[in-house]
Amino acid sequence: MNAPEKPNTHLQLLALLDERQARYRLVEHEAVGKCEAVSEIRGTELGQGAKALVCKVKGHGVNQHVLAILAADQQADLARLAQHVGGSKASLASPAEVDALTACVFGAIPPFSFHPALRLVADPLLFENFSEIAFNARSAGPLNYPRYGRLSAHRPSRAGCLSPGSLSGLALAAS
Repeated sequence: MNAPEKPNTHLQLLALLDERQARYRLVEHEAVGKCEAVSEIRGTELGQGAKALVCKVKGHGVNQHVLAILAADQQADLARLAQHVGGSKASLASPAEVDALTACVFGAIPPFSFHPALRLVADPLLFENFSEIAFNARSAGPLNYPRYGRLSAHRPSRAGCLSPGSLSGLALAAS
């Protein structure tokens, strides 16, 4: 018996961006391990990078997987994330959980959730300092997407705590 085919996250993302008529640009590059190196290759500031971490939040009746999005120059505050979601502790998900929830590997997870059990939570700081964010999308290299906040806000079943009102003032223009 054949195993079910994994979803192609990169194609899902491109379809979503195209459906929403989003302006974006693809930047092809070799896989590198550090955010600093990726920023240099794509010609962006480190803080423009959107780091995506799959976390597991537990406690106080909460048992939730969360896709935490933060600027690449920031460290994740897992205790604060747990508190925000209503749990008592948070940890990084296992590689198997990451694969099951995103169909991506560490370092190549876009800041979008296509799995109903993966709640999206984005740090507002990511949107405060730059007019464009950059992020990786599976193995196809990073995508720079100018209206991430608006698009994410239109996906409330996937976006968890994001709401159109909290992100409506964004004007993230791409070159």
